[in-house]
Amino acid sequence: MMGMKQFIHSYLSSLTFTYSDVLEIIILSFVVYHILIWIRNTRAWTLMKGILVMIVFIFIATLLNLDSILFLVSKGINAILVATAVIFQPELRRALEQLGEKKFLSSLLPFDMEKDAEERFSDKTVNELVKGSFEMGKAKTGALIVLEKNTKLTEYIRTGIELDSLVTSQLLLNIFEHNTPLHDGAIIVRGNRIISATCYLPLSDNMELSKELGTRHRAGVGISEVTDSLTIIVSEETGKVSIAQKGVLTRDVTPEELKEQLVILQDKNVNTKRFKFWKGKGKNEENINQNKENIDQ
Repeated sequence: MMGMKQFIHSYLSSLTFTYSDVLEIIILSFVVYHILIWIRNTRAWTLMKGILVMIVFIFIATLLNLDSILFLVSKGINAILVATAVIFQPELRRALEQLGEKKFLSSLLPFDMEKDAEERFSDKTVNELVKGSFEMGKAKTGALIVLEKNTKLTEYIRTGIELDSLVTSQLLLNIFEHNTPLHDGAIIVRGNRIISATCYLPLSDNMELSKELGTRHRAGVGISEVTDSLTIIVSEETGKVSIAQKGVLTRDVTPEELKEQLVILQDKNVNTKRFKFWKGKGKNEENINQNKENIDQ
């Protein structure tokens, strides 16, 4: 026992930490944490569980000296890596896109200086979206409305018919009315204007989605998986309104819940120029919260 204590003591005393070592530990911890968060929120989580099973199997094979199995694993590891990159290409692409997003970069810095920014869309647009969505729900008119955020939706806009119209509840009803030229596909909203209609969206292949959901809901979830947009979905069968964001579908929302999400997305700022330390809550954030409370009221 004393020998073990002396060994541990001598080992710990031999360790020396420099500032660069501490910095490396912090960086590696940050990277590993975000990789695990990314994996947890994608299909790669299932892959990760499979990899863990394989690691346990290889460990057992090593203990039992199963040389043939270890030989086959060593020869097949490159093929497995290539196959993984091909299968999870959309997830890898989204991860690289997130690296370039402004919010991700600003979160890495101890401060940020931002210029004054305009709201994404006006209070009138919020009210028109809520009114139009639930009027279409009452009439059981199916609808798919994509609200652009930071990620530009140009590649999806090009698949549709370009428009340049202010968002109104009546226009939404006219666009999605049965047997009209623009009712198929999705519309894309940028700011206060509808900029494209009849757009094609990527379908989600998330196996956890309910089997009763149709193409419209899968398209709404699909676009939210590959961009940071928010999608409003009106069911043609039930008339219920749902929201898709970050790959998560929230079904059967109320007008108040939809408005709350739109106000959050609206990101209405008053003098957003600030000097922010990490996650500290500055005076501007308090002003933003107060504005959102006033809008809700």
